[in-house]
Amino acid sequence: MTQKTVIVTGAAGGIGAATAIRAAAQGWAVAVHYRTGREDAQKVVADIVAAGGLAQAFAADMGAEEQVIDLFRAVDKAMPPLGGLVNNAARTAPRAMRLEEMDGDEINSLMRINVTGAMIAARETAARLSTEKGGPGGTIINVSSLAAIHGAPKLHVHYAASKAALDTFTHGFALEVAREGIRVMSVRPGLINTPIHARAGMADRIEKVGPRMPMGRAGTPDEVAGAIVWLLSDDASYITGTTLDVGGGA
Repeated sequence: MTQKTVIVTGAAGGIGAATAIRAAAQGWAVAVHYRTGREDAQKVVADIVAAGGLAQAFAADMGAEEQVIDLFRAVDKAMPPLGGLVNNAARTAPRAMRLEEMDGDEINSLMRINVTGAMIAARETAARLSTEKGGPGGTIINVSSLAAIHGAPKLHVHYAASKAALDTFTHGFALEVAREGIRVMSVRPGLINTPIHARAGMADRIEKVGPRMPMGRAGTPDEVAGAIVWLLSDDASYITGTTLDVGGGA
């Protein structure tokens, strides 16, 4: 069987890196996307290659349409045929914020990456995978957040809103391409022990909130990656348009 490529955006660390490594272990060639974490992305690539897998790092700003398009063109040239996309790249607020503290630039900057960038990446993926356009079919996984449900008040309501938009997009786009051999799902992580909390100015959040979770702890990036890679696989072949919560019961 011809090896296929999965693009994992935001794969220099956290859930993205864990997904890239696990996908490679399942036989995928992996395009490891990053924006600024070049060294971290190269380490992910090195780990995959050391384990016998195929991977390459690609830089792009997911908030800039032309850079997203160029990312896909670069992957087309350098990697095996595309078979999947994991839309994981996202940003949060630089600290816990109320809406009254946010200006339009802050909101728009986040939405460009979390929503617009993800939709453009899905568009580019579908253009290559659609059986109606001669493609082989494939899978798109959008990484959402349980913040889409609880709203993240006094933390980052714009981030929560962006993830709710991603969930709605997942369902609608899945129905749009369901007869073109493309499955579209989202995975909705809860409290996961990743660097995203420190980047949002809450480095101690895992220690404070983790023990209050139903399972008594935060989740790990690899636990989320396991759900993502399963949905990418043929074992999930009759699943589309749905969201899988990976939140330990939260």
